[in-house]
Amino acid sequence: MVKMLGAALIVLAATLFGFAKARQFASRPAQIRHLILALKRLETEIMYGFTPLPDALQRIANQCSEPVKSLMEGAAGNMTPPLNWTAQQSLQHAIETGWKHTAMKSAEKDVMLQLGFTLGTSDRKNQIGHIATAIRQLESEEQAAREEQARYEKMSRSLGLLGGAFIVILLY
Repeated sequence: MVKMLGAALIVLAATLFGFAKARQFASRPAQIRHLILALKRLETEIMYGFTPLPDALQRIANQCSEPVKSLMEGAAGNMTPPLNWTAQQSLQHAIETGWKHTAMKSAEKDVMLQLGFTLGTSDRKNQIGHIATAIRQLESEEQAAREEQARYEKMSRSLGLLGGAFIVILLY
């Protein structure tokens, strides 16, 4: 009886691990899409709204869902008093502290950090160009994430269950 309970717990734990890994594969493209939409809103705010960067980031954060919302809020909050950080410092700090709560990988992080170097340091037209470049790069990362999801999501679920069964067979 105890052996059967132990075996069931092992299979259950391995299956849940497989499903958690599959959820990461599924949520990465969606989070990249939300980040792209946030950058498009930022582009619009800069081009047509003439909104100061901290206000634009806060406005965008209010329209986004997690985890992009916390990234934008963190960047906006650090640029306002009492900290008054630059856009680069603020965005970099928000990314470094909040990235672990996302399913996105280092490629997307690098795109955002590169954007942080140019955001707020040049004229409106130049910033729009840099945001558009970041959007294009993120769109290619989103396509790669969708291909990865199609390839590995179902496999992760199956391997979780099969790995648990294999461990049970080895132990008993």
